[in-house]
Amino acid sequence: MADFKTSSSILTKECLRTQICGESEWPKNTVLYQPYETEQILLPDNSKCLSVKTFLKMAGLEFIVEARENAEYMSPHRGKVPFIKAGQFLVADFEPIVNFAQSKGYSLSTHLDEAQKWDLRVYMALVNNVLLNAEIYVTWNHELTYKELTKPRYSSVYPFPLNHWATYYKRREMLSHLDVLGWKKKTLDEVFKEVERICESLSNFLADKKYFFGEKPTDLDALVFGHLFSIITTPLLNNRFAATIRAYDNLVQLCVRIETEFYQSRIL
Repeated sequence: MADFKTSSSILTKECLRTQICGESEWPKNTVLYQPYETEQILLPDNSKCLSVKTFLKMAGLEFIVEARENAEYMSPHRGKVPFIKAGQFLVADFEPIVNFAQSKGYSLSTHLDEAQKWDLRVYMALVNNVLLNAEIYVTWNHELTYKELTKPRYSSVYPFPLNHWATYYKRREMLSHLDVLGWKKKTLDEVFKEVERICESLSNFLADKKYFFGEKPTDLDALVFGHLFSIITTPLLNNRFAATIRAYDNLVQLCVRIETEFYQSRIL
């Protein structure tokens, strides 16, 4: 494990140098690593994994998906999934992967002007600060959801007694994250209101456009789709999250459009 971590650190530093130098070509046989979908993955990680996969599909970049029970421990940044192995580089999480693709000449936002790029950054920050934290809250801080859904799924891939210890430490880490950001002491109703506010803001910004910035999808469309689609399709004890999103027809239609165009399927 130590050797793997050392290698990951070296590769990450090399990756940063590569981005600065701007070397071209998307590495062949790029692999995206994530937790198992059916029995293990939780809502926050599912949203992040789907956002990255959607971005790569929108950018026309080839990759294969490999599910690993210890994907978060394999990651160059512990706990950050998904991550990709692109040639000799390991890159984790949505924004670093987007930046890595841009360093290879693949970008979804080059057609935007400076004002639009500012809007893109603002709304992406809102998605990460609200939707992702809401997902973490309901997954790890809501007691009934934790007992009935989170704990059984997260611990299912580990042998006894590691299943108990791994789940305990992961929950402690997530609660600390929420506490630092001021989310731990929120009530469930307050979290729902936060989600409703960002959905209203996203809906108003999207309006009647095909994508958030017109006819072409951007990083924001990939990120929003990953979170909204995951929330709508993930079984939870309380379906109020999904109901909140479904109240905004243009957001639902955005998800349907992206699902149909880039995944050739229709679930919603």
